[in-house]
This record gives sequence, C-alpha cells and structure tokens, in this order.
Amino acid sequence: MDTTCKKPQKQILAIFSFLFLSFIFSSNSLTAADGAKIFKQNCAVCHSLGANKLTGPGLAGVMSRVPNEDWLKKWIKNSDALIKAGDSYAVKIYNENGKAAMTVFEFLSDEEITAVVEYIKAPPVEKKDGPKSPVTDNVNAPVEPGMNPLAILIAVIAFLIIVVAVLRGVRHSLKNLQNEKLGLPEEPAVGPWQELKNWMDNHKRWVAVFVLIILGGLLSSGWYALKAIGVYANPDKKEVYHPTQPIAYSHKIHAGDNAIDCQYCHSGAEKSKTAGIPSVNVCMNCHRGISQGPTTGKEEIAKIYEAAGWDPEKAAYTKPEKPIQWVKVHNLPDFVFFSHQQHVKVGKQECATCHGDLKTMTTAQQVQPLTMAWCIDCHNKTEVPGMKDNPYYESLHKKLAEKYKNLPKDQQVITVAKMGGIECAKCHY
Repeated sequence: MDTTCKKPQKQILAIFSFLFLSFIFSSNSLTAADGAKIFKQNCAVCHSLGANKLTGPGLAGVMSRVPNEDWLKKWIKNSDALIKAGDSYAVKIYNENGKAAMTVFEFLSDEEITAVVEYIKAPPVEKKDGPKSPVTDNVNAPVEPGMNPLAILIAVIAFLIIVVAVLRGVRHSLKNLQNEKLGLPEEPAVGPWQELKNWMDNHKRWVAVFVLIILGGLLSSGWYALKAIGVYANPDKKEVYHPTQPIAYSHKIHAGDNAIDCQYCHSGAEKSKTAGIPSVNVCMNCHRGISQGPTTGKEEIAKIYEAAGWDPEKAAYTKPEKPIQWVKVHNLPDFVFFSHQQHVKVGKQECATCHGDLKTMTTAQQVQPLTMAWCIDCHNKTEVPGMKDNPYYESLHKKLAEKYKNLPKDQQVITVAKMGGIECAKCHY
C-alpha cells in the first residue's frame, strides 16, 4: 500500500525512466550527418545535390517534383519494383532518363533511407570563395619556421668567445698585479692563438687524446650520414618525409571520414607488384557530382577538373587532358624487389604497417624508414597465419609447425623469417 512519502518517489522514478528511454531511442536514430555519409558512399556517383545532371538528374528541388516523401523513399529502396508495378511517375522519370536502371538499395534500412532523404532536403550550404585559412584550407601549407637552431648555436659560440676574451683580460691584469707586489717583471700580453699554441706544446698527450676523440666523432657522424642516404623517415625522432603535392588531396577526408576503401583508388595492391597511383578518371567517378570540399572549397577539386578536361558548367569533357604530376613518396632502390600483392593478399598486412595511419593524414607521408634493417626486423617478428586457400603455403606452414613443435612456445611461432623471408634472393636477385 503506497504512503504519501512513497508516491513522489515513484513519480520521480517514472520521469527519470521516461527520460532515460527517450535518450536511448534518440541516440540510436540516424541524423542528417549520417545521411550525408550514406549519400556520398552510394548516391554521389550518379546524382549531384545541385541542378546539374550526372548519370541521373540533379536533386535540387526534388521534393517539389516527386509525389510525396514516402514515394521517394520507396523509389530509393527499389526503383525497379515501382517501375514494374506501373507507377506512373516512376515510369515517367525512367523514360526521361534514357531508361537507365537505378541501383537497388534493398540493403539500406528504412532508417538509413530516411537519413538520406533528410540530407537531400537540407544539403550543406556552399561557402563563398574567400580568403583561405592556412590551417584548414591548405593542407600542404608550410609551417611557419621558428628560430633557426644554427643561428642560436652561432650566437652562443659568439657569446662564449666574448666571455673567454673578457676573462683572459681579467686574468692577465690580476697576474700583473701579483707580479708587481712580488717585484717581478710585468708579464707581456700574449694573443689567444699563441697562448693555445704554448699550451699544446706543453700538453702533447692531451692534444693527441682530443684529436682522436674529434676524429672518431667525425668518422662516426660521417658513417651514419652516408648510411642514411635515401632514408627519408625516422620514427624514433618523429621525422617524416612529406613533400608538397600538386593537389592538396586529403586521405583523412576520403579514407577516414568517408571510409572509402584504400583499394578503390589503389586497385593494384592485391593484384600486382605496385599499388598504383589512381588515374584522374577514378577521381571523377565521385567528383563529377562533388565540386566542393569541406576544407579547401572548390580550389583543389577544380585542379582535378582541369586535369580531366571536365567542364562543370556544361557537365562534359570539352577540354584537353593534363597529367597530374604527383610526387612519389615511398621510394625503394632499383635493386630491391617488393610486391604489394605478396604482402597484402598473402601476408594479410594492413596498409598502415608500412604507410602509417593514412586515415589521419592529408597528403601521403613516409613515416617508416623502409630500410633493409627495418624490413628484416618486421620479417623476424611477423607471424604468418595458415593459408587454407593456398596449398603451397599451407603445406609449408604444416612442415614448419612440425619442425619447431619441441621448442619453447614463444619460438614455435611461424614467422616470415622461418619461411625464408630473410634470404638474400627473396629481395635481391
């Protein structure tokens, strides 16, 4: 039986329960931002948000053209079903667009389609061209340099020379004062180089030790400098090779924010020795309908149009093509054999193993040294899983497992090295 005290408590509990359930259901609903992502992944290749026609019509004002919003959702879900059912408007736009079949999106949920419609109804407002922010708009803008370390070193050396000169003068004056008290003759002034020469004549062993130390340091520095020729990254010192590219392409926007698979652009990674630089036609698959980027506006995408010979106003290729002169980032010597297919398809390696987390980068950077020592270290540590779809490697894996079964557990791991991955002829032949 409820008392007067318990009733308010139950009411408060009911209110909190209602608010909690409302939060749970609202947090699970998709937003227009989710709709933007779904649209870019599935619709942007064929439809622009403006009036210009791509493969399909532009979507500007589409809500005023279609019978109603529910019809549009059904059309997105399965346009083929509406056409076959004899829907008059569906048949009309099918005929108006050359009877080009629209992709069926049965795999999208009703909630995802609703999110896409909300995005189409309220697309992002295009920013007017204006002054670019060096931080957000130019991903390759050079960082403002701080004080030059060499200038600091020269200033410190100059300061020390002045201090030494002053101290020498003070020492000489004090020495002559002492000589005057003792009745000794005044000590003549001697230049710094003569004084150094006199000291060296009287301390030849120390001079020999200093010369050997300096010579050893120079030889060591020279050795490591020669060894580092051609190595453009040092992860320990957080140094990377990051050249400026002709187009400020952002991996973060494409591979990170929009989750585009690396192999959509670099299609050779699973099939050939090289991953390949995508042709401008691959870029145009999407950018025929996407003319403005979120950070650089229209400026960088206009460079793609210029390379492809695309006229966005006429929506046609009317100009001559121009090659994009990309700067190669990851370079290996000619005498080194490396196959992307072997590492990506067979070795199941992620792109980030060698190229770093590209989903956080703008233009590509070399973050690993790619030296012989680095590759051997990777081959010594990387485990090779069983490969049921590859009889040769599967049989080799079983033989090695049998060979090392009596070793301690941590030494039973079948690494690339145990499969012959550090033999000279694997990379140099």
